[in-house]
Amino acid sequence: MKKFETLANEINIYTEGLDNIILENSDSDFIQVFLYAESYDDQVILIDNKKNGVDVKFHFEGTETREVIFRKFVTKRLQRATVTIKIPISKKVYVFGETVDVEAKSLKNDLAIYIENGIVKLGSINSNTNLKLYSGNVFACVKDVNIDVISNDGKIKINKNIFKKKFKKLGINTNKKITINTIKANIFLTSK
Repeated sequence: MKKFETLANEINIYTEGLDNIILENSDSDFIQVFLYAESYDDQVILIDNKKNGVDVKFHFEGTETREVIFRKFVTKRLQRATVTIKIPISKKVYVFGETVDVEAKSLKNDLAIYIENGIVKLGSINSNTNLKLYSGNVFACVKDVNIDVISNDGKIKINKNIFKKKFKKLGINTNKKITINTIKANIFLTSK
């Protein structure tokens, strides 16, 4: 676990080596990073606190889990490494990675996620959210939010309605926006 304070407005999170990342709002001015990895002897949270932004990275040493055959592909995923990061509301959050599942527990921060594959659970959209991924599933609850989503080969389901390739909706009197751009991911949005 690491806990620190920063004047930087941007938090960059690099998810290499992780299976899951959970983002929550902090109830203080501190950024808190909790790392749990079963299959390694030594897990390190690397923090690079710069003037413009903070980089949060992870390094693992020790026993690597065995290769797992999954649908004809050999993968080293399932390292059983999960991180929970609590972030003050005033910070912008950027997540970068390849194959990782992301859960944002109704985050009130501006959020941008750039990953290859994964399951992304955004909870209720409370601020600007931008998501780019190749494949996976996306879940979010949208209310009083501008929506702009594209999925070339995946399906887009808003409540019980299914749309092909694109869906766009402008809300009245709102400046919150969710933008999702994907090639193969399925997008499931619900509005209350």
